[in-house]
Amino acid sequence: MFNIRVYGVLINEKKQVMVSDEYVRGRLITKFPGGGMEFGEGTRDCLKRELKEELLIDFEIGDHLYTTDYFQISAFNPEDQIVSIYYYIKALEPFKVPIHTKKFDFSKEQLEEYEKTKEIEAVRFIDLKFFSAHSVTLPIDKIVADLIRSRS
Repeated sequence: MFNIRVYGVLINEKKQVMVSDEYVRGRLITKFPGGGMEFGEGTRDCLKRELKEELLIDFEIGDHLYTTDYFQISAFNPEDQIVSIYYYIKALEPFKVPIHTKKFDFSKEQLEEYEKTKEIEAVRFIDLKFFSAHSVTLPIDKIVADLIRSRS
């Protein structure tokens, strides 16, 4: 089965890249904000919905950056092939969620909520000069991180 994922790449005016630190199904991962496309959605609609759910604000979806062009099995389901699509994004309003400064800096409330939802997210920025494939966890994100570095 195919699992289509759509992610946003935000580089702010301070030359920092936004990442999402997450605790999902017992695994700690750092990835770009975004997520899975639902039936009936286009890729840009999916990304707008995912960003609104995760970050509580609206974004402008910009230029296409990358689409997976090789076979990648899902990190969470060995029966799924992942196709990830990345767009540059720009926030249209100030952030409403806390912006963290430390990796996996989850609040006590988030850790308690994990028992119900099995997911936690915390957003932070990484200076572009320190950002690399090592900054993210998932294989496709690593390729995108290298693309970002090569274009900056």
